[in-house]
Amino acid sequence: AQKYLTWLSRETGKQYRLLSEAEYEYAARAGKETAYPWGNAVKLDGKAMADCSDCASPWDDRQTAPVGQFAANGFGLYDMVGNVWEWVEDCYHPRYEIGASPSKVEAPANGSPWTDSQCSERVVRGGSWDYDPQYLRSAVRDRNSSFFQGSDLGFRVARTLAGP
Repeated sequence: AQKYLTWLSRETGKQYRLLSEAEYEYAARAGKETAYPWGNAVKLDGKAMADCSDCASPWDDRQTAPVGQFAANGFGLYDMVGNVWEWVEDCYHPRYEIGASPSKVEAPANGSPWTDSQCSERVVRGGSWDYDPQYLRSAVRDRNSSFFQGSDLGFRVARTLAGP
């Protein structure tokens, strides 16, 4: 992922990166506090909303779905959950808390990635086509070795835009 982002940045002259874990959850939720970006049930009005092991889509538990087969979330983003787990920039830490007590280790409150020099595992978010619906919940996080590859793992490209 990092090599691709370096290549893309060089090719376009614009700086591309992975989302931070906080950015991913914010984008997936799209202003909602429900279990899934569309509500609290895995289906919406009986309709499949994502690709997972039991989401009722034609691709469930078989393969990735083509992009845009499900409705966009409230921010107009497609496939924020299901289809493939998505790498984020953050190193894995067992607890991800913002605003915790002073005695606890906290994630950055400003949304930046939580990284360290001994990062052997990275956070993945969003669930995938071969995981149960519970793993698609907006708050669910998992981890993989930084070198792991799989047919249910991908990444989302982000670009920081210049301010006004």
